Amino acid sequence: MTEKVYLDTNRRHDFVLLFDVKDGNPNGDPDAGNLPRVDPETMQGLVTDVCLKRKIRDWVDLTRGNEERMKIYVEHHGILNLQHERAYKAIGKKPSGSKQDRATVSEARAWMCENFFDVRTFGAVMTTEVNCGQVLGPVQLTFARSIDPIVPLDLSITRVAVTRPEDAEVQVSEDGKEGKGKVTEMGRKAVVPYGLYLGYGFFSPFFAQDTGMNSEDLEVLWEALEHMWELDRSASRGLMACRGLYVFSHEKPVGNAPAQDLFERVKVKRVSTTPPRTFADYHVTVEEENLPAGVTLTRLVG
Repeated sequence: MTEKVYLDTNRRHDFVLLFDVKDGNPNGDPDAGNLPRVDPETMQGLVTDVCLKRKIRDWVDLTRGNEERMKIYVEHHGILNLQHERAYKAIGKKPSGSKQDRATVSEARAWMCENFFDVRTFGAVMTTEVNCGQVLGPVQLTFARSIDPIVPLDLSITRVAVTRPEDAEVQVSEDGKEGKGKVTEMGRKAVVPYGLYLGYGFFSPFFAQDTGMNSEDLEVLWEALEHMWELDRSASRGLMACRGLYVFSHEKPVGNAPAQDLFERVKVKRVSTTPPRTFADYHVTVEEENLPAGVTLTRLVG
């Protein structure tokens, strides 16, 4: 394919993301002791859109963060009002809270879109006391859901060192008997033995015109979706990898076919008779024949 239609910001794009995890926790639930998120009725695993956006932000920050236009608004341990103040300083204005005039807010909003990749891509609500307005981003993601039910494991782990000096001291009871001090500490680790997750995303050219998202930003987004777990390795996440990235591009900005009809062309079927533990336990098929008129499919991964 000579024309990279998946980079055209005048087109609507609907995309499918397929990724897996082995012996890791792709998205812990703080309401459940950091166990992997699940749908309690089906026990399918869930990964939130917020989690996926965090991975994308981190990848962009690590690979392109030295470029002024590729800064990240929602940084780790960041302070949002300080980011807003950068905009006001750049446009030569002072924030005045709720009394801020609309023209100044609009100017600050435009500066935020121009300089922060995640603002012009995902949007942001920046109506704090340092008001930079609101942005509806052209890229939206759904929760990702595992193909099959997962088995969240809550495992005990030990550490051969204690935390405080007094933990290791010999303890004396009221009757004068000596007891041993602690020599280890106990902990917990939550993992999924294996899970293959499927999520969906959407790109709107109308909102891209508003935020200034261009073809370079789209290319960075596709690269991040493919490679983001390569720079996010940790023992708690185990082995994670992108297994499929399929982009349906429409000729018309409003689209040439319903997104759900296109998504149903990507089918994932379990082929193993035992509980799945590898990607080879599944078979992925993509119906590329007889696409709706005006729709192009690009298989970036898979």
